[in-house]
Amino acid sequence: MDFYDVINNRRAVRRYKEGTINDEVLKRIMEATRRAPSWANRQCWRFILIKDREIMMKLGQMRSYRPDISCYEKAGAIAVACADPSASGEMNGKQYYMLDTGIAMEHLILAATAEGLGTCWIGAIDEQPIKQLLHIPDQYRVIAFAPIGYADEQPPLRDRLPLDEIFHINKW
Repeated sequence: MDFYDVINNRRAVRRYKEGTINDEVLKRIMEATRRAPSWANRQCWRFILIKDREIMMKLGQMRSYRPDISCYEKAGAIAVACADPSASGEMNGKQYYMLDTGIAMEHLILAATAEGLGTCWIGAIDEQPIKQLLHIPDQYRVIAFAPIGYADEQPPLRDRLPLDEIFHINKW
């Protein structure tokens, strides 16, 4: 898939067809995630790829809001993004671990899209129960997670602000 097609085809998918994802496909997605840039190349992120349905269902129950649990019943996997804040940089009061992990997560989401899979970035989570469930070390923060699977819906393209409201040339 052409890079711009990947960007234009990416959607937040919340309903999936039941099925597993080929391990080679998952490996390509993980490799694309690993290639994400980070502050001073510190790579503060760590991911947990969950394929066990029981764990996926428990994870789905730990969201801060619950509009639809069905994606955890059928998605092929869930990627949980974690980060060690001390392993990233800070400058002028800005901690970069969130940005570093966000970039890596976006690599994962775009790679999954290129593979013909759907994803949904989920950040409204209850961190402590997730850390306990997945045995995540104390120094790591759970940033977000994303179900990955074959879409059972085609969400419409959502509106975006016009370019002239987003980009300013040479000055505001």
